Amino acid sequence: MNFSVYWQHADAVSKTLYFVLLAMSITTWTIFVLRLMGTRQLKQQAYAQLSQALSKLKAKFAPLNFEQRKAVAEQALLRQISAEKAQAEKGVAVLGTIASLAPFVGLFGTVWGIFHALVAVGKSGQAGLAQVATPVGEALIMTGLGLAVAIPAVLAYNICARANRSFAHELQDQAHGLLIDTMLQQDSAAQKVEAKATQQGLVGGQA
Repeated sequence: MNFSVYWQHADAVSKTLYFVLLAMSITTWTIFVLRLMGTRQLKQQAYAQLSQALSKLKAKFAPLNFEQRKAVAEQALLRQISAEKAQAEKGVAVLGTIASLAPFVGLFGTVWGIFHALVAVGKSGQAGLAQVATPVGEALIMTGLGLAVAIPAVLAYNICARANRSFAHELQDQAHGLLIDTMLQQDSAAQKVEAKATQQGLVGGQA
């Protein structure tokens, strides 16, 4: 039985389930392709945002000691990392939902097709191939469609989840590097200020 025969014999429920699965499939591939295309750009933007988060604080570091500057910088970086992770995880939950629901949508179509087969047998009073072929074919097609939607969704979800874990580790490494550089620069600047103040004090004392 080809798809045209199935479509001619499908009722409103079966056609609705087909369009639901089609929408799920389009959503899955759209999210997956957009995530793959935007991965590099997302990383670059995240690194830039981390640098900007520290740059905004440098002017406020002057009255703080080393431990206070470190604590403030860590909190700013952690907040920015959380924001970037939330940005990276957009759409991943949708993939997980589709991966979970698609088999059950296909299963519902299977049950509906078997129900039609039983109704056809009951009306005819004979359990022949002519009475059950079309409804059972409907059921098998819906099962296949459900799996065809669910399997790519599961794979896309796993790939995106793994990419997000890698992205989180890279953000942590980048944040640690920025924190070290910032603290060293601030500590060096503070030492220069103290040395200058000491020299001025000595000059003033000699005068």
